[in-house]
Amino acid sequence: MTDKLKRYAILSIVSLALASCDTSTVDPVDPTDPNQVDGLKVISSNITSNTTWYSDTIYQLGSRVSVTSGVTLIIEAGTVIKGEAGSGSNATALVISRGAKIMARGTVSAPIVFTSVADELSPENIASGNFASPNLEPTVNGLWGGLIILGNAKISASNTTGDVSEVQIEGIPTSDSNGLYGGTDDMDNSGEIKYVSIRHGGANIGSGNEINGLTMGGVGSGTLIQNVEVVANQDDGFECFGGTVNLNNIVSWNVGDDGFDTDQSWAGTLDNFIIISPDGHCFELDGPEGNYKASHTIKNGHVIANGDNQSGDLINIDDNSRVSLQDIYFMDVLPGQQINRVTASDVSYSGIVLDVDTVDKYVNGTVPAGITAGQTPKADINVFSWTWAQSAGVIK
Repeated sequence: MTDKLKRYAILSIVSLALASCDTSTVDPVDPTDPNQVDGLKVISSNITSNTTWYSDTIYQLGSRVSVTSGVTLIIEAGTVIKGEAGSGSNATALVISRGAKIMARGTVSAPIVFTSVADELSPENIASGNFASPNLEPTVNGLWGGLIILGNAKISASNTTGDVSEVQIEGIPTSDSNGLYGGTDDMDNSGEIKYVSIRHGGANIGSGNEINGLTMGGVGSGTLIQNVEVVANQDDGFECFGGTVNLNNIVSWNVGDDGFDTDQSWAGTLDNFIIISPDGHCFELDGPEGNYKASHTIKNGHVIANGDNQSGDLINIDDNSRVSLQDIYFMDVLPGQQINRVTASDVSYSGIVLDVDTVDKYVNGTVPAGITAGQTPKADINVFSWTWAQSAGVIK
């Protein structure tokens, strides 16, 4: 181990210890301090001016960090970001607030990785093409929070007084206005997320409430999200709360709850994806919560229902869900796993294939014409060569 990595390991241990105590009097590392550990910067305050994070530095989240409205955070390809341990109000996360932007442009050869301080992954690993964790298994979750992107697009939400156009994202105290999302601008732009892997997150923020790997609240269609992998998150892999953002080429692997979750009338499209052995449902697709009603499309997917975890429902929907499901292949399906509520009037099925002898016992109700038995892959899995899931050999 190099001297640089030894110094980083020591500081990581110290950070883990600090996360379990009151750190309100601990100053973040000053980048001008000659005693700062080379190649590591601790971020413990909100980002209030345009900032760039560089690939030769590990950025360590010491708290919940928000990029505030009007500010852009640029993250270079190959950069590693690590969250300290913490739960409840002390859970670490990176929040892109309404009106802010994140420009996280990784590449096939240099992805951006969000992970835990317990992960020994280094920029040198990324540069050498080794994207897997050197020490953590792809089943270890809940070690930090996650990535949250919030925008100004429409959502379907209500409270005791009726419909509301904005709400607070789960996991952020109502006292923090950086947690608000929703509005009227469906073309809102929160930046770009490309070739990004998010790992080992989902810290508990309350009883039965954890942070998703990638949470999107009211994110608009001007935002680009493609080639994103979530590994071993304690809650959902991806969750869309309303908004109109589209997602392309995503992987959800070994998450502790749902592989992909939608709420509050998300009006975007998920196109080309792989979901691998979530511990909850493969899909949790909820209906609108207010009078605003919009539909979304999920298409060209490859679902491996069982592996390190055994999934619950293959597709779980509400009676009022609004979604078009097209060209999705489910493999490694086990008895007891089902597609539920197929009679929901605003849900349609086309080209849904299960690798079973007969689909009758895997559908809760009369089998729609668009659900059949067979072995016909639907997704383009070649685009996932850069992922940890691919290097681990679990994409098949």
